[in-house]
Amino acid sequence: MPDARVRVGLGYDVHPFADVTDTRPLVLAGVHLDGPGLAGHSDADAVAHAVADALLGPSGLPDLGTRYPASDDRYRDASSLELLRDVVTSVAASGWRAVNVDVVIAAEQPRLAPHIESMVRNLVAVLGDDVFVSIKPKRGEGIGAVGRSEGIAVWAVALLERTA
Repeated sequence: MPDARVRVGLGYDVHPFADVTDTRPLVLAGVHLDGPGLAGHSDADAVAHAVADALLGPSGLPDLGTRYPASDDRYRDASSLELLRDVVTSVAASGWRAVNVDVVIAAEQPRLAPHIESMVRNLVAVLGDDVFVSIKPKRGEGIGAVGRSEGIAVWAVALLERTA
């Protein structure tokens, strides 16, 4: 792999809403929101998952599903922010640190704007006080699975710099 001082990573995650009989909470960037939860093995926090993969890729580390497989019951209902915290530790151990993280959340529901500040605070608390975090909510405008309110999709881009 070429030696570089900076690298960019892209993360993506999508989860359908859980069955109406499932009482799991909806969690995005560690914030519990009103509405049906997302289906998944962990707490299905699609924001934390996308950010984790955005960090893992440019660090040369295995992706989130390889690190924390759904086949491993240790991660059932796990806090994705805690998994992200573990990723940040591994990224640092591999000689990298995040400079900034930019996130787009595509969701028809619930309304996310009132929660963005809390989501940013939660991510900064895990990534580090010196990491710039931006989160932008978007709607599906009735198009595709997100637009039909079938689930939530998240994209994250991370800029990493070498520390060692």
